[in-house]
Amino acid sequence: MTRMTAAVRRLVLASASPARLGLLRQAGLAPEVIVSGVDEDALTAPTPGELALVLAEAKADAVAARPEASGALLIGCDSVLELDGEALGKPADAEEATARWKSMRGRSGVLRTGHCVIDTANGRRASATASTTVRFGEPSDAEIAAYVASGEPLHVAGAFTLDGRSAPFVDGIDGDPGNVIGLSLPLLRTLLAELDIAITDLWTDR
Repeated sequence: MTRMTAAVRRLVLASASPARLGLLRQAGLAPEVIVSGVDEDALTAPTPGELALVLAEAKADAVAARPEASGALLIGCDSVLELDGEALGKPADAEEATARWKSMRGRSGVLRTGHCVIDTANGRRASATASTTVRFGEPSDAEIAAYVASGEPLHVAGAFTLDGRSAPFVDGIDGDPGNVIGLSLPLLRTLLAELDIAITDLWTDR
């Protein structure tokens, strides 16, 4: 007798981040991507952690409202780096990225990533923010210039990432490395469980 396997729920990532998509794929998931189009600069919150969550929820809500997302399980995420109590997103230009790195080197910041999961089949939702401390190394001015010239820091929150050219300039972290890359898989598992969904049921090779 052939054992019947329940169909895997349709999963949608409400983010254009290739790093987040890569993390989910590595964890055995196969999300579609629907970019939210949310104007991140238009949203504010009292603290960096709250801002990350507001942004994540806004992205998830924007995609949930679209007909093409009907019935799907949505994941919205957004990250900011907290340094000196300030929320730092993607730098506006090379000059800002250079100044950012010169101010970060030799110091520690906290990468905050907001997560929002919405089950559009029943309207239930769960959200939270994950935080990871990042200890920056001390790259030279020449190394910073070369890194900024690569263009990478203009596309990532805090002007750095653990899975790219800035990795040699990060001495260490305290917390979940995936969270720094853009999505905390342990937190995602917890949020899914709040919605009575096991992350293992979303594996594509069950």
